[in-house]
Amino acid sequence: MSHPRVDVGMGIPAGPPMGLVRMQVAVARLGRLDSVMVLDHLQSHWPEALWSELIWLRRPGGAHAFFDYAALLGSMAARSGGMRLGVQVTDPVRRHPVVVAQTMLTLAHLSRRAPILGIGSGERENIEPYGLPFDHPTGRLEEALQILRDCFAGRLSDFTGEHYVLRGAVMSLRPPPGRVPEIWVGAHGPRMLELTGRYGDGWIPTVVTSPEDYAQKWQAVQRAAVQADRDPEGITASFAPFVMLARDPAEARAILRNPIARFNALLIPAAVWRSHGAEHPLGPRFRGFIDVLPEQLDLDEVHAAIEAVPDDMAALGVMVATPDQLVARVRALAEAGLQHFSPYVLSSLLSRRNALYDSRAWPLIARRLRSGR
Repeated sequence: MSHPRVDVGMGIPAGPPMGLVRMQVAVARLGRLDSVMVLDHLQSHWPEALWSELIWLRRPGGAHAFFDYAALLGSMAARSGGMRLGVQVTDPVRRHPVVVAQTMLTLAHLSRRAPILGIGSGERENIEPYGLPFDHPTGRLEEALQILRDCFAGRLSDFTGEHYVLRGAVMSLRPPPGRVPEIWVGAHGPRMLELTGRYGDGWIPTVVTSPEDYAQKWQAVQRAAVQADRDPEGITASFAPFVMLARDPAEARAILRNPIARFNALLIPAAVWRSHGAEHPLGPRFRGFIDVLPEQLDLDEVHAAIEAVPDDMAALGVMVATPDQLVARVRALAEAGLQHFSPYVLSSLLSRRNALYDSRAWPLIARRLRSGR
């Protein structure tokens, strides 16, 4: 039986040691993956104390040590072969959109294929503690998307918006033929989905609750593209969830009860919890990963919240599955429109043994999804 073919990538948290990043890129290349994507964070979602308590991996600098995505992608270009490189995702607050455009156009010259600019409206943890504005995030993103499209099309001109003003600005750097950077928008809510259809080359959500949920959101993106006189077939439907691999169903059930998986469920917005008949332990207005300020969380409150996570909500926060189960779930999403799957495989946080299993199992999973068999 044949199934829709799915391009498969790999998300890398992108912190020290650099040797680990190089090893992950090498594994991805040997596995003939389609893409390698890196995070753009100043802070982790994890409080440092909780990371030290639950995670076996002691990386230099701790939970919040992240490389700059621009420099990192540049260094990876020579080692990436034919894989696509990208950021998953940045925001237009910490870097002006013209600077983001310059970075991605430079990467287009360093790599063999068009790079992927994953971009969203931003997360509080990377913005507010550093004195940067976190007001009107969606409006700011919309203006940034207009500027980015103009930069990539070689038509940057004066621009007057509520958040950005350009006067006599130029961007003369051009990409090599066939390597125009693609803009993939991290979108979940109605207005963000509409912006994806209007301006994006791809859609890259991190949380979907079912194939039906994915299909509904993807259809919203396509409708917005049609309304903007754009070809919806030119937009890539992607997905970048957290994944934890298990050797068998018994281990999968055990991982769902692990505090690492349950903490990720706390990063799902309270509105999604309510739609599943549950109340978020951190309050009815908590917006999950968008709102979390990890070092301002009360650790006792976090522990109590982790204990209160139901199994079904833990399963939404991270895809816990055996290889066969994961392939079946991704294929169900492919029937709903998914074309590119680039998760962050987090089971390596459980133990060194799990990390070794991930490195062997993930290329095999990717081969099955890419072949459609």
